[in-house]
Amino acid sequence: MDQRLGLFVLLAVGLLCLGLAPVSRAQDLVDDGLDDDVDVEDELDLGLAGAEEELEGDLQDEAPPAPKTPPTPKVTYKAPEPMGEHFFAESFDRGTLDGWVQSNAKKEDADEEIAKYDGKWAVEEMKDSKLPGDKGLVLKSRAKHHAISAQMLRPFIFDTKPLVIQYEVNFQSGIDCGGAYVKLLTQTPDLDLDQFVDKTPYTIMFGPDKCGEDYKLHFIFRHKNPKTGEYEEKHAKKPDADLRTYYTDKKTHLYTLVVNPDNTFEVLVDQTVVNSGSLLTDMTPAVNPPAEIEDPDDQKPDDWDERPKIQDPDAAKPEDWDEDAPAQIPDEDAVKPDGWLDDEPEYIGDPDAVKPEDWDEDMDGEWEAPQIPNPACETAPGCGPWKRPMIDNPSYKGKWKPPMIDNPNYQGVWKPRKISNPAFFEDLHPFRMTPFSAVGLELWSMTSDIFFDNFFITNDRSTAERWATDGWGLKKAAEGAAEPGLATQMLNAAEERPWLWVVYVLTVALPLVLIIVFCCTGKKKSPATPAEYKKTDAPQPDVKEEEEGEEEEEAEEAEKSSPAAGEKSEGEESPAEEEEAEKDEEKDEEKDEEQDEEKDEAADEKSEDDILRRSPRNRKVRRD
Repeated sequence: MDQRLGLFVLLAVGLLCLGLAPVSRAQDLVDDGLDDDVDVEDELDLGLAGAEEELEGDLQDEAPPAPKTPPTPKVTYKAPEPMGEHFFAESFDRGTLDGWVQSNAKKEDADEEIAKYDGKWAVEEMKDSKLPGDKGLVLKSRAKHHAISAQMLRPFIFDTKPLVIQYEVNFQSGIDCGGAYVKLLTQTPDLDLDQFVDKTPYTIMFGPDKCGEDYKLHFIFRHKNPKTGEYEEKHAKKPDADLRTYYTDKKTHLYTLVVNPDNTFEVLVDQTVVNSGSLLTDMTPAVNPPAEIEDPDDQKPDDWDERPKIQDPDAAKPEDWDEDAPAQIPDEDAVKPDGWLDDEPEYIGDPDAVKPEDWDEDMDGEWEAPQIPNPACETAPGCGPWKRPMIDNPSYKGKWKPPMIDNPNYQGVWKPRKISNPAFFEDLHPFRMTPFSAVGLELWSMTSDIFFDNFFITNDRSTAERWATDGWGLKKAAEGAAEPGLATQMLNAAEERPWLWVVYVLTVALPLVLIIVFCCTGKKKSPATPAEYKKTDAPQPDVKEEEEGEEEEEAEEAEKSSPAAGEKSEGEESPAEEEEAEKDEEKDEEKDEEQDEEKDEAADEKSEDDILRRSPRNRKVRRD
């Protein structure tokens, strides 16, 4: 029972810890990772001081003022500063679009009304910002083409160091259909950011994209064919993780892409890997084409037999096989029910119906009353001509077909022969992509207010992690500090979906009921009966001796409690004392009998041992 109570206490403590987990996680992040850049302003003392001043000023009032709720701790924003080697860093905390170029081009192969890249961009704080002063780039228009880009500090060249690109996205209004991916624009002599369009060459495209229920996280790079010089898009495999939450929770998420010189890649969301693989084996289509291909000029021979089974040519239809037998026949054993009304129709004209006044027989034909069920048939088993019901014909076999047998001429499924691929090449270093020199967002979205922030490109992973801690880590701490506890989240969810109350009641009440039942109810172990002792080898307590001891104690207590008992003579014993004496004598006799039996058994055992020792077989064993 103590263990069950302990489990109950642990369960209660666990629920309490879950309720406090979001706030504690946020506070830990603030204390551990952001000591130098984050100031947590605890306004509890200020609030209490203000409350004391109000109390002093309102002493003359009869009713005391209501106590103030302690304010939620605030995380003070401090703009991240790039440290270490980097190629691009943008936090938008200047509040302007300096360095960014909005496209003035038109999209080809699009309607004139929507072809122009006239979607609006702005630098502003998030709608529900937990960090006052933190600004970002916001896509403001819906159902429009947007394009904006910026030059990097210097081009990124793929050599011996990895590529790390990361940025933040917050779908403030959710997302119906649209993207939030970034393009790393290829370094070319004719690159014009003012004419940035969808067909502008890029080296890598990376980021989230969603339309309908298709949640994507793109990683695409353009690979140059060493034979033809043409570029082909290579798409990374789809992540195994569920990405839905990142599009629907309206929180800021950090998207990171790492491409290593050993041709491996990692895609991370909130510093957690959601996709990884190799540029050589996990891209579609493959970087390197197959060494052999099917001969396009090869044709299947006319006599090639691909049928694994054929009809048995030697089979013959049995003589008693009747293909004309019907599938169903009338039941000859059926009998017309008593009371069947053969002369009554099942439906009759409605006697209460009246021909409409505007009925034109020349145009509408002869008027007839609508049909209704015949009232006479309501109490009868049926009306109209009786027919026997149909049953399955036991003699029906259907059309005869020859049985199928293995085809002796089967040659298998024909395939064209293989030939060497004339377009084959082998690129063992797809990491060495085309250098890029600009960052761009070229998007179409049916939802506005997509928030972008803290773009960063480097070749050092630790530098990128430090930038993420100073930027996204700050947002995460602020959102965690303002996040309600588990109980509040459950109540909010139940307000939106009332059926969750049933789940809550079952989840809480059922374990409590089970705990109470197991803790408060239990069967007491009843003493074993003599019959049970006989079925086992367990030692049986000497019940008689215990009873005798209890009776002797009772007798002594009785003698002490009655002083007159000592004054009686030995010849003047009461009837009760005589009965007790008789019982004692009987018990003594039973004891003597038991002792005699034990002595007899011991003697028998001793005699058996003597016989065994004296036996010749035993002597022979000892001699050996």
